Amino acid sequence: MTRNVPLTRALISVSDKTGLIDFARALAARGVELLSTGGTAKALREAGLSVRDVAEVTGFPEMMDGRVKTLHPKVHGGLLALRDNEEHLAAMAAHDIEAIDLLVVNLYPFEETVAKGADYETCIENIDIGGPAMIRAASKNHAFVATVVDVQDYAAVLKELDAQDGATSYEFRQNLAQIAYARTAAYDAAVSTWMAGAIHEETPRRRAFAGTLAQTLRYGENPHQKAAFYLDGTNRPGVATAQQLQGKELSYNNINDTDAAFELVAEFGAETPACAIIKHANPCGVATGTSLLDAYKRAFDCDRTSAFGGIIALNQTLDAETAEAITEVFSEVIIAPAVDEAAKAVVAKKKNVRLLVTGALPDPKAEITTYRQVAGGFLVQGKDNGDITLDDLKVVTERAPSEEELKDLLFAWKVAKHVKSNAIVYAKAGQTVGVGAGQMSRVDSAMIAAKKAERMAKAVGLAESPAKGAAVASDAFFPFADGLLEAVEAGATCVIQPGGSMRDQEVIDAANERGLAMVFTGMRHFRH
Repeated sequence: MTRNVPLTRALISVSDKTGLIDFARALAARGVELLSTGGTAKALREAGLSVRDVAEVTGFPEMMDGRVKTLHPKVHGGLLALRDNEEHLAAMAAHDIEAIDLLVVNLYPFEETVAKGADYETCIENIDIGGPAMIRAASKNHAFVATVVDVQDYAAVLKELDAQDGATSYEFRQNLAQIAYARTAAYDAAVSTWMAGAIHEETPRRRAFAGTLAQTLRYGENPHQKAAFYLDGTNRPGVATAQQLQGKELSYNNINDTDAAFELVAEFGAETPACAIIKHANPCGVATGTSLLDAYKRAFDCDRTSAFGGIIALNQTLDAETAEAITEVFSEVIIAPAVDEAAKAVVAKKKNVRLLVTGALPDPKAEITTYRQVAGGFLVQGKDNGDITLDDLKVVTERAPSEEELKDLLFAWKVAKHVKSNAIVYAKAGQTVGVGAGQMSRVDSAMIAAKKAERMAKAVGLAESPAKGAAVASDAFFPFADGLLEAVEAGATCVIQPGGSMRDQEVIDAANERGLAMVFTGMRHFRH
């Protein structure tokens, strides 16, 4: 179908009045009659525009606190009537129904209301009924009606009217209809997801997920894969909400790795300077320090080879001195809560480096629902927000960890939470010294982490492997003593692990025989 439909009458009812007056003026200048409701009609009149109230069209006043105003046959008939159907035209004539050629609606700000932490009743009152009903009706009838749900499409409508001599084309209306249905789907998804949480329904019978396109990506993980980045509307500080100050467009892998890096560095809060360097979603170096510069240098020293081309995440304001050190080596992305002006100037010399500012750190303990697609469905779970303190640790060996060992054990445990399973992390003095990630065998992860520590010693000029005297974290229990023995051979003195294996005692005995201190957390951190 290629029929153009002249635009003679528009119904406008919007909560977000950004750009409203200029758009309505442009329509009126083209001879379009304006119909409107409540606050929108008032705003248009105050701007000097001629407007007909929907109540005048329907013959019914707005009632029930505005809950009922557009739910009427004279509105929906004007949106749904097929203009090439004689029976529809006859019904319109018999019941004095006027055709509506353009519907402009943006919905009650439900998502924003929830984000502000409003109570249950307030959220309920911000669920739009008439708006989605009109949007669905107009979009179904896109053969004759154009539907606009986003402020950013106002300019496109005016451009279309200019190009089509005051009309809209079928292809244009079709595209708007797709956008409109996606909007109502996202709105319903937001309502249903909120309600599931509000009534503490952890596994509702039906779930809906939605997003708004933020960026069409050049490709996905590989050049032959198409990809895009969508926002879910939440305000969690991170790559999705960050402001990019400079650098090339973020890629699929950049976004994925930057998210992993910033979520990890947030584990350390904002009080003590911390840095995480990520490569392929795994940390190659994590450290705290006396300053942000110190933290970065210590993180970089963990694995200088892997850090090349990595993602740098910081938990405090990036300063010029730290920026100078970071930009000595190629990095894909730098992300921090803030960046001072001197640091911006330093990074600006490296035009390809992407610099992101988030304004805050995400809360690692927040309850968030995560999901991933599998063939034929979705897996849904709560984000791993598990947190272990000293009081949660259970000493299971004859020797208890020293105060310094306990600090290193907790540090290693925080990092292990963000390493792909099977995960083994060696740490000493607030610095990772070896990371073994994503192996099919926990023994292999322990061996790789030990090798990484040996390479670190050579790279930074240490007399011996920094794994000697280190703490070791395992994201899940040791099913046998062999993984623990690898750590012993590397020189580790203490271990933190969940416990819970049928062979726990065998592992505990092996630790006691070699003088290790070991604590159980009772919590595991698988990450796949």
